[in-house]
Amino acid sequence: MRIIKATLEHLDLLTPLFVKYREFYGELPFPDSSRAFLEKRLRRDESVIYLALHDDDESKLLGFCQLYPSYSSLSLKRVWILNDIYVAEDARRMLVADHLIKEAKKMARESQAVRMRVSTSANNEVAQKVYESIGFREDTQFKNYVLPIN
Repeated sequence: MRIIKATLEHLDLLTPLFVKYREFYGELPFPDSSRAFLEKRLRRDESVIYLALHDDDESKLLGFCQLYPSYSSLSLKRVWILNDIYVAEDARRMLVADHLIKEAKKMARESQAVRMRVSTSANNEVAQKVYESIGFREDTQFKNYVLPIN
């Protein structure tokens, strides 16, 4: 498996798996809107996306993760939000998520970030175990809230 940073050239490879990720969380597919969303993030340099490619067939995407930059006013440093991570069904149990997160952690360290943040649905126990095995810890200092903007 090879981990690379996505560019605009990878949109056709990435979009179908991004659509599956959205569907996993109950969203409608919207492939054209999904592609446009990813294109904007990459064009504007608003996110970093890593791709896990199959060693023998680089046209086969095993998984991806997308990180957004943020900042901590308390620590006066950068924070990376691991917003999206998804592994293709036929690539699960191949440590794809581990490899993607390892590369994301390397990038976070190189950008002198103070931490990475991740969240997942409360019932996604598989993802929770993966995150904890990699070293993520549940935040007990701050309680998070969401304010929907309709």
